[in-house]
Amino acid sequence: MQIIGSTARIDAVITWVDGGDPLHRARRQHYQTAGAAHHANAINPHRWACNDELSYCLRSIANHAPWIGRIWIVTDAQTPDLSRLPSALLDRITIVDHRTVFAGHEDVLPTFNSLAIETLLWRIPGLAEHFVYFNDDVFLTGPLAPGDLFCGDAPVLRGRWVDYRTLAADPASRIDPTLLHPLTQINAAALAGFGTDRLFRAAHVVHPMRRSMMARLYDEHRDAFVANIGHRFRCVTQFLPQGLHNHAWIATGDAVLHTVEDHLHLRTGAVLDYPLPDVRALLARALQPQFKFLCINDLPQVEAAIPDTRDWIERAIAA
Repeated sequence: MQIIGSTARIDAVITWVDGGDPLHRARRQHYQTAGAAHHANAINPHRWACNDELSYCLRSIANHAPWIGRIWIVTDAQTPDLSRLPSALLDRITIVDHRTVFAGHEDVLPTFNSLAIETLLWRIPGLAEHFVYFNDDVFLTGPLAPGDLFCGDAPVLRGRWVDYRTLAADPASRIDPTLLHPLTQINAAALAGFGTDRLFRAAHVVHPMRRSMMARLYDEHRDAFVANIGHRFRCVTQFLPQGLHNHAWIATGDAVLHTVEDHLHLRTGAVLDYPLPDVRALLARALQPQFKFLCINDLPQVEAAIPDTRDWIERAIAA
């Protein structure tokens, strides 16, 4: 697989929030009660929980992708405690406030909506043209090369083709908390001209993105972008920004669809829905060399059922 030019910098962008901060919690609760009813998925408290995932994420980058350029952490008037990180890693980190990303759109702040924030990440001043978007609950578990993310200038996309026609036609899907993510992917694909009969559902991994593609899409779909950032909490009418980016690249014919299974996902509720030995086996698989990514959506829930979960994570992210 061809990698991008050796002089091209690839940055990492990570969104982070400490939902336990009293000020953040008070503002969030104010807007939850002041507005209309919200989707259950949009106001689940675990969405803003901080359980040291950021430290695991950052250390996994240092260990498995040391070639990453700058690391931008996007926050809402907060500063994470990075004091335990090595100085060489700290030197590459920049904290970016929502007010910077939302410059010119301050009327929609504060926002508690990751979809709204992701819509404008490409506006970070100084961000490299090629960048990788991380949720802080995604960790690198094996050596990652630039060619794992970009082939030439095109992103390498992980996921699968799905048919969402039944889901889109079901009125119950509009209130089912488990379906908000698929619905926002449907909306993203539709903006790029795809129907629900065949769209690309992104895996829960890091997302390679091009800043210029997002800028182009912003120009082409200005009204949709402005509407997307106007929701303080997630809404089923929104689109998934990285989903729009991915489908726009697929439409060009240049995107590379990665078909090798090299990622693991432990979703919220997995420890309730599956036998715990199966969940533990998934954690153990993260130590196998073919896996490069591990996403754990609700670390406290998993840790309550499997107390040594953090030991597995530490082993997986180690160099």
